Parts: sequence; C-alpha cells; structure tokens
Amino acid sequence: MTQSTAWDHPEPLAVGSAPVPAYGSGSLADLLPTIAAGMGVPGTTAAIAELTPADRACVFLVDGLGWQQVREHPEYAPFLTSLLDSSRGGTGRPITAGYPATTATSLASVGTGLPPGAHGLPGYTVRDPRTGDLMNQLRWQPYTDPHAWQPYPTIFQLAQRAGVHAAQVSSPTFANTPLTKVALSGGTFLGRLSGEERMDVAADQLAAGDRALVYTYYSELDGAGHRYGVDSDTWRGQLMHVDRLVQRLAERLPQRSVLYVTADHGMIDVPFDERHRIDFDEDWELRAGVALLGGEGRARHVYAVPGAADDVLTCWREVLGEQFWVASRDEAIDAGWFGPRIDDRVYARIGDVVAAARDDVLLIASEREPKESLMVGNHGSMTPAEQLVPLLEVRS
Repeated sequence: MTQSTAWDHPEPLAVGSAPVPAYGSGSLADLLPTIAAGMGVPGTTAAIAELTPADRACVFLVDGLGWQQVREHPEYAPFLTSLLDSSRGGTGRPITAGYPATTATSLASVGTGLPPGAHGLPGYTVRDPRTGDLMNQLRWQPYTDPHAWQPYPTIFQLAQRAGVHAAQVSSPTFANTPLTKVALSGGTFLGRLSGEERMDVAADQLAAGDRALVYTYYSELDGAGHRYGVDSDTWRGQLMHVDRLVQRLAERLPQRSVLYVTADHGMIDVPFDERHRIDFDEDWELRAGVALLGGEGRARHVYAVPGAADDVLTCWREVLGEQFWVASRDEAIDAGWFGPRIDDRVYARIGDVVAAARDDVLLIASEREPKESLMVGNHGSMTPAEQLVPLLEVRS
C-alpha cells in the first residue's frame, strides 16, 4: 500500500499536501469487496492484493481502534500484538479509514465497499441540499429516506444474492437503525448484548454455510476514548477487553475461515486550552459569512451564505492555515479526499469549505455542540493517529 509522504513531511499546508486515503488499494472501502471477490460474488473486485481468499470470513470492527494505538500498547493487547509480529506468523498491516475518519462515514465505506463521495455519507453532520438543514448521519436526525440518501446495495446483499451466508452480529440497539439499513444490511442481523456473546455467535454464523460472510462490532473502546482519552486507564482497560474478545473469536473459528480485525478510525487526545481548542462560537472572524457549521471538531464542513464562499475560504486559511488543511469543496474533491468520484447527489453535501486538522487541535462549537466540545479523545482528520487502522488476520 502506498502512503503519502505528507504523513512524514507535513510542513507545507497546501491542499495537495494532505495525506489522501488509499482508496482503491488499501482503504476500508476495499476490504469487503476483496473478501467477497474471493468468494466469487459478482460485482465485487479484489482491491487489496495481499489478502488470500477464504470460504468463510468474519470482519470484527472495533470502534476507535487505531493502528498507532495498538502498536503503542503491546502490554495491554498481547494477542493483537502477536498478530503484528512477523516472526510469529503475524501479517498485520495498516489500511486507511477514508475521509473523514468518523464512524458513520467509515461504516458506510465498509458495508457498501464505496468511498464517501459515492456512498454519500461524507461526514458526521452534513447539509441536506433538499432541506438546507444539517443532518447527523450517525443518529440520522432529522430523518430522511435512508435508501434515497444511500441507494447502493451493500456487499452483504450482493453476497446473499450469490448464495453466501451473510450475517451481522452487533448490539440489539442497531438492529433497525437507518445507518444499519444503508450500510450493513443483508442476510441476518443477530443482536447480542455482550461482547463475549457476539464472538460466540459470530463463530457459529461462520459455520452456518459453506461460504459465509460475517460482521461483528464493538463500540465501548471508542466511548472510553471520547470520555477519558486514549491516554487513560479506562481506555487501556477497554483495550485489554478487546484483546480478549479477539482471542476468544480466533480460538473458535471453524475450518476454512479467516478473521479480520479492523476499525473505523483511530483517535487523538486534545488538550483543554484555548490554543488547542478553537471555539467557533467565540470567534467572529471564523463565523463571518458562515450559514452552517457541519462535520466535527477535526473535520469540518463549512457552508457559506450565498456569495460568501470565497471570502470564507480566504478567512479560514488565514486564521487556521498553520493548523488545518483548508480547501474549497472543489479543491478537496480534486485532491481525492472523498474518493476518486463524487456522485451528483453528494456534491452539495460537502462543505463550501472543508477543514481537516493537522495538529492536535480542535475546532469546537461550545454553544452549538456542547457535548462534543467536551470530548477528550477526537478523530476525523487525515493524521496517522486517526486515519490508519489495523488489518489483522487470523486463519484456521
């Protein structure tokens, strides 16, 4: 997988210096199509060349488990660490989440096998061009028709049509959410409350067909990171639990199976001071000409009042240009931030101005987003800590 040298040499803050995700060769959007292609599912393509086909495959997505965070905590994740050790047969490697590195966007990329510019969930909150309102794509508020918003079939649906046993094992809370419908539907949804139950059911589902594609999910690591930070004992305790869950599932794999452990994004802790947390609601320069502020603290979509887009872009570059990559909509699209193509229905969902954090900074909105503004751990941008996620493999 080719990685942009901007991760190693990020000093120039021109739009083109941002380390664009590896769409088409090593991103989350490439994982399920590669797995399904190995099972002979029509309409899928093997984009990640290193993956060997298997009859039965399970993807365990751990919310918030960044590649860097795994590598920095070997004592808390011995089993995961063993999957990185080539001397012990480990073949672990990083892939890129996609931009922005946030849950709704990444889950849609995983499930559809498409980058954000195609599936159409290009941020935490984005403007609905039909209504002009900000839409939260994680909570799906305000409600809009899910299949009009994201019309493409999921890889699970394609697999089911091809005779592959498809299943998702997750919290019962997610059984009928719009995000599940547009990103992860197809086959059987099995809700289980505990992580241990999910691991056992996922193993059972792998054995339920000669060909099987199973997805399972764990969210509590991400929650601990947001509330307490990735440098907290609470987060490290959750990492230890994740490590045990992965080992539990690995030890229960039926024959001819592969387990892939990955994540939707990594995370970075942001200090609580004015230099690191810039408050949009208190900054008249940044507010000037802005009709709506979307996205999240490290990956902003900025929607200008009519006729003000150029002025907003100029101002945001002057104020934030040393800490953020700041691009116009067309510049971000041309640079490939959202993937190699942008569907017409998605174009206006992207901000007139797009701002991605380079440093350990956050653009909060203390009045508009009081809860989000108080989070310790954050994500969304294209730094290695957020963008690189593990692809760890266990075979039976």
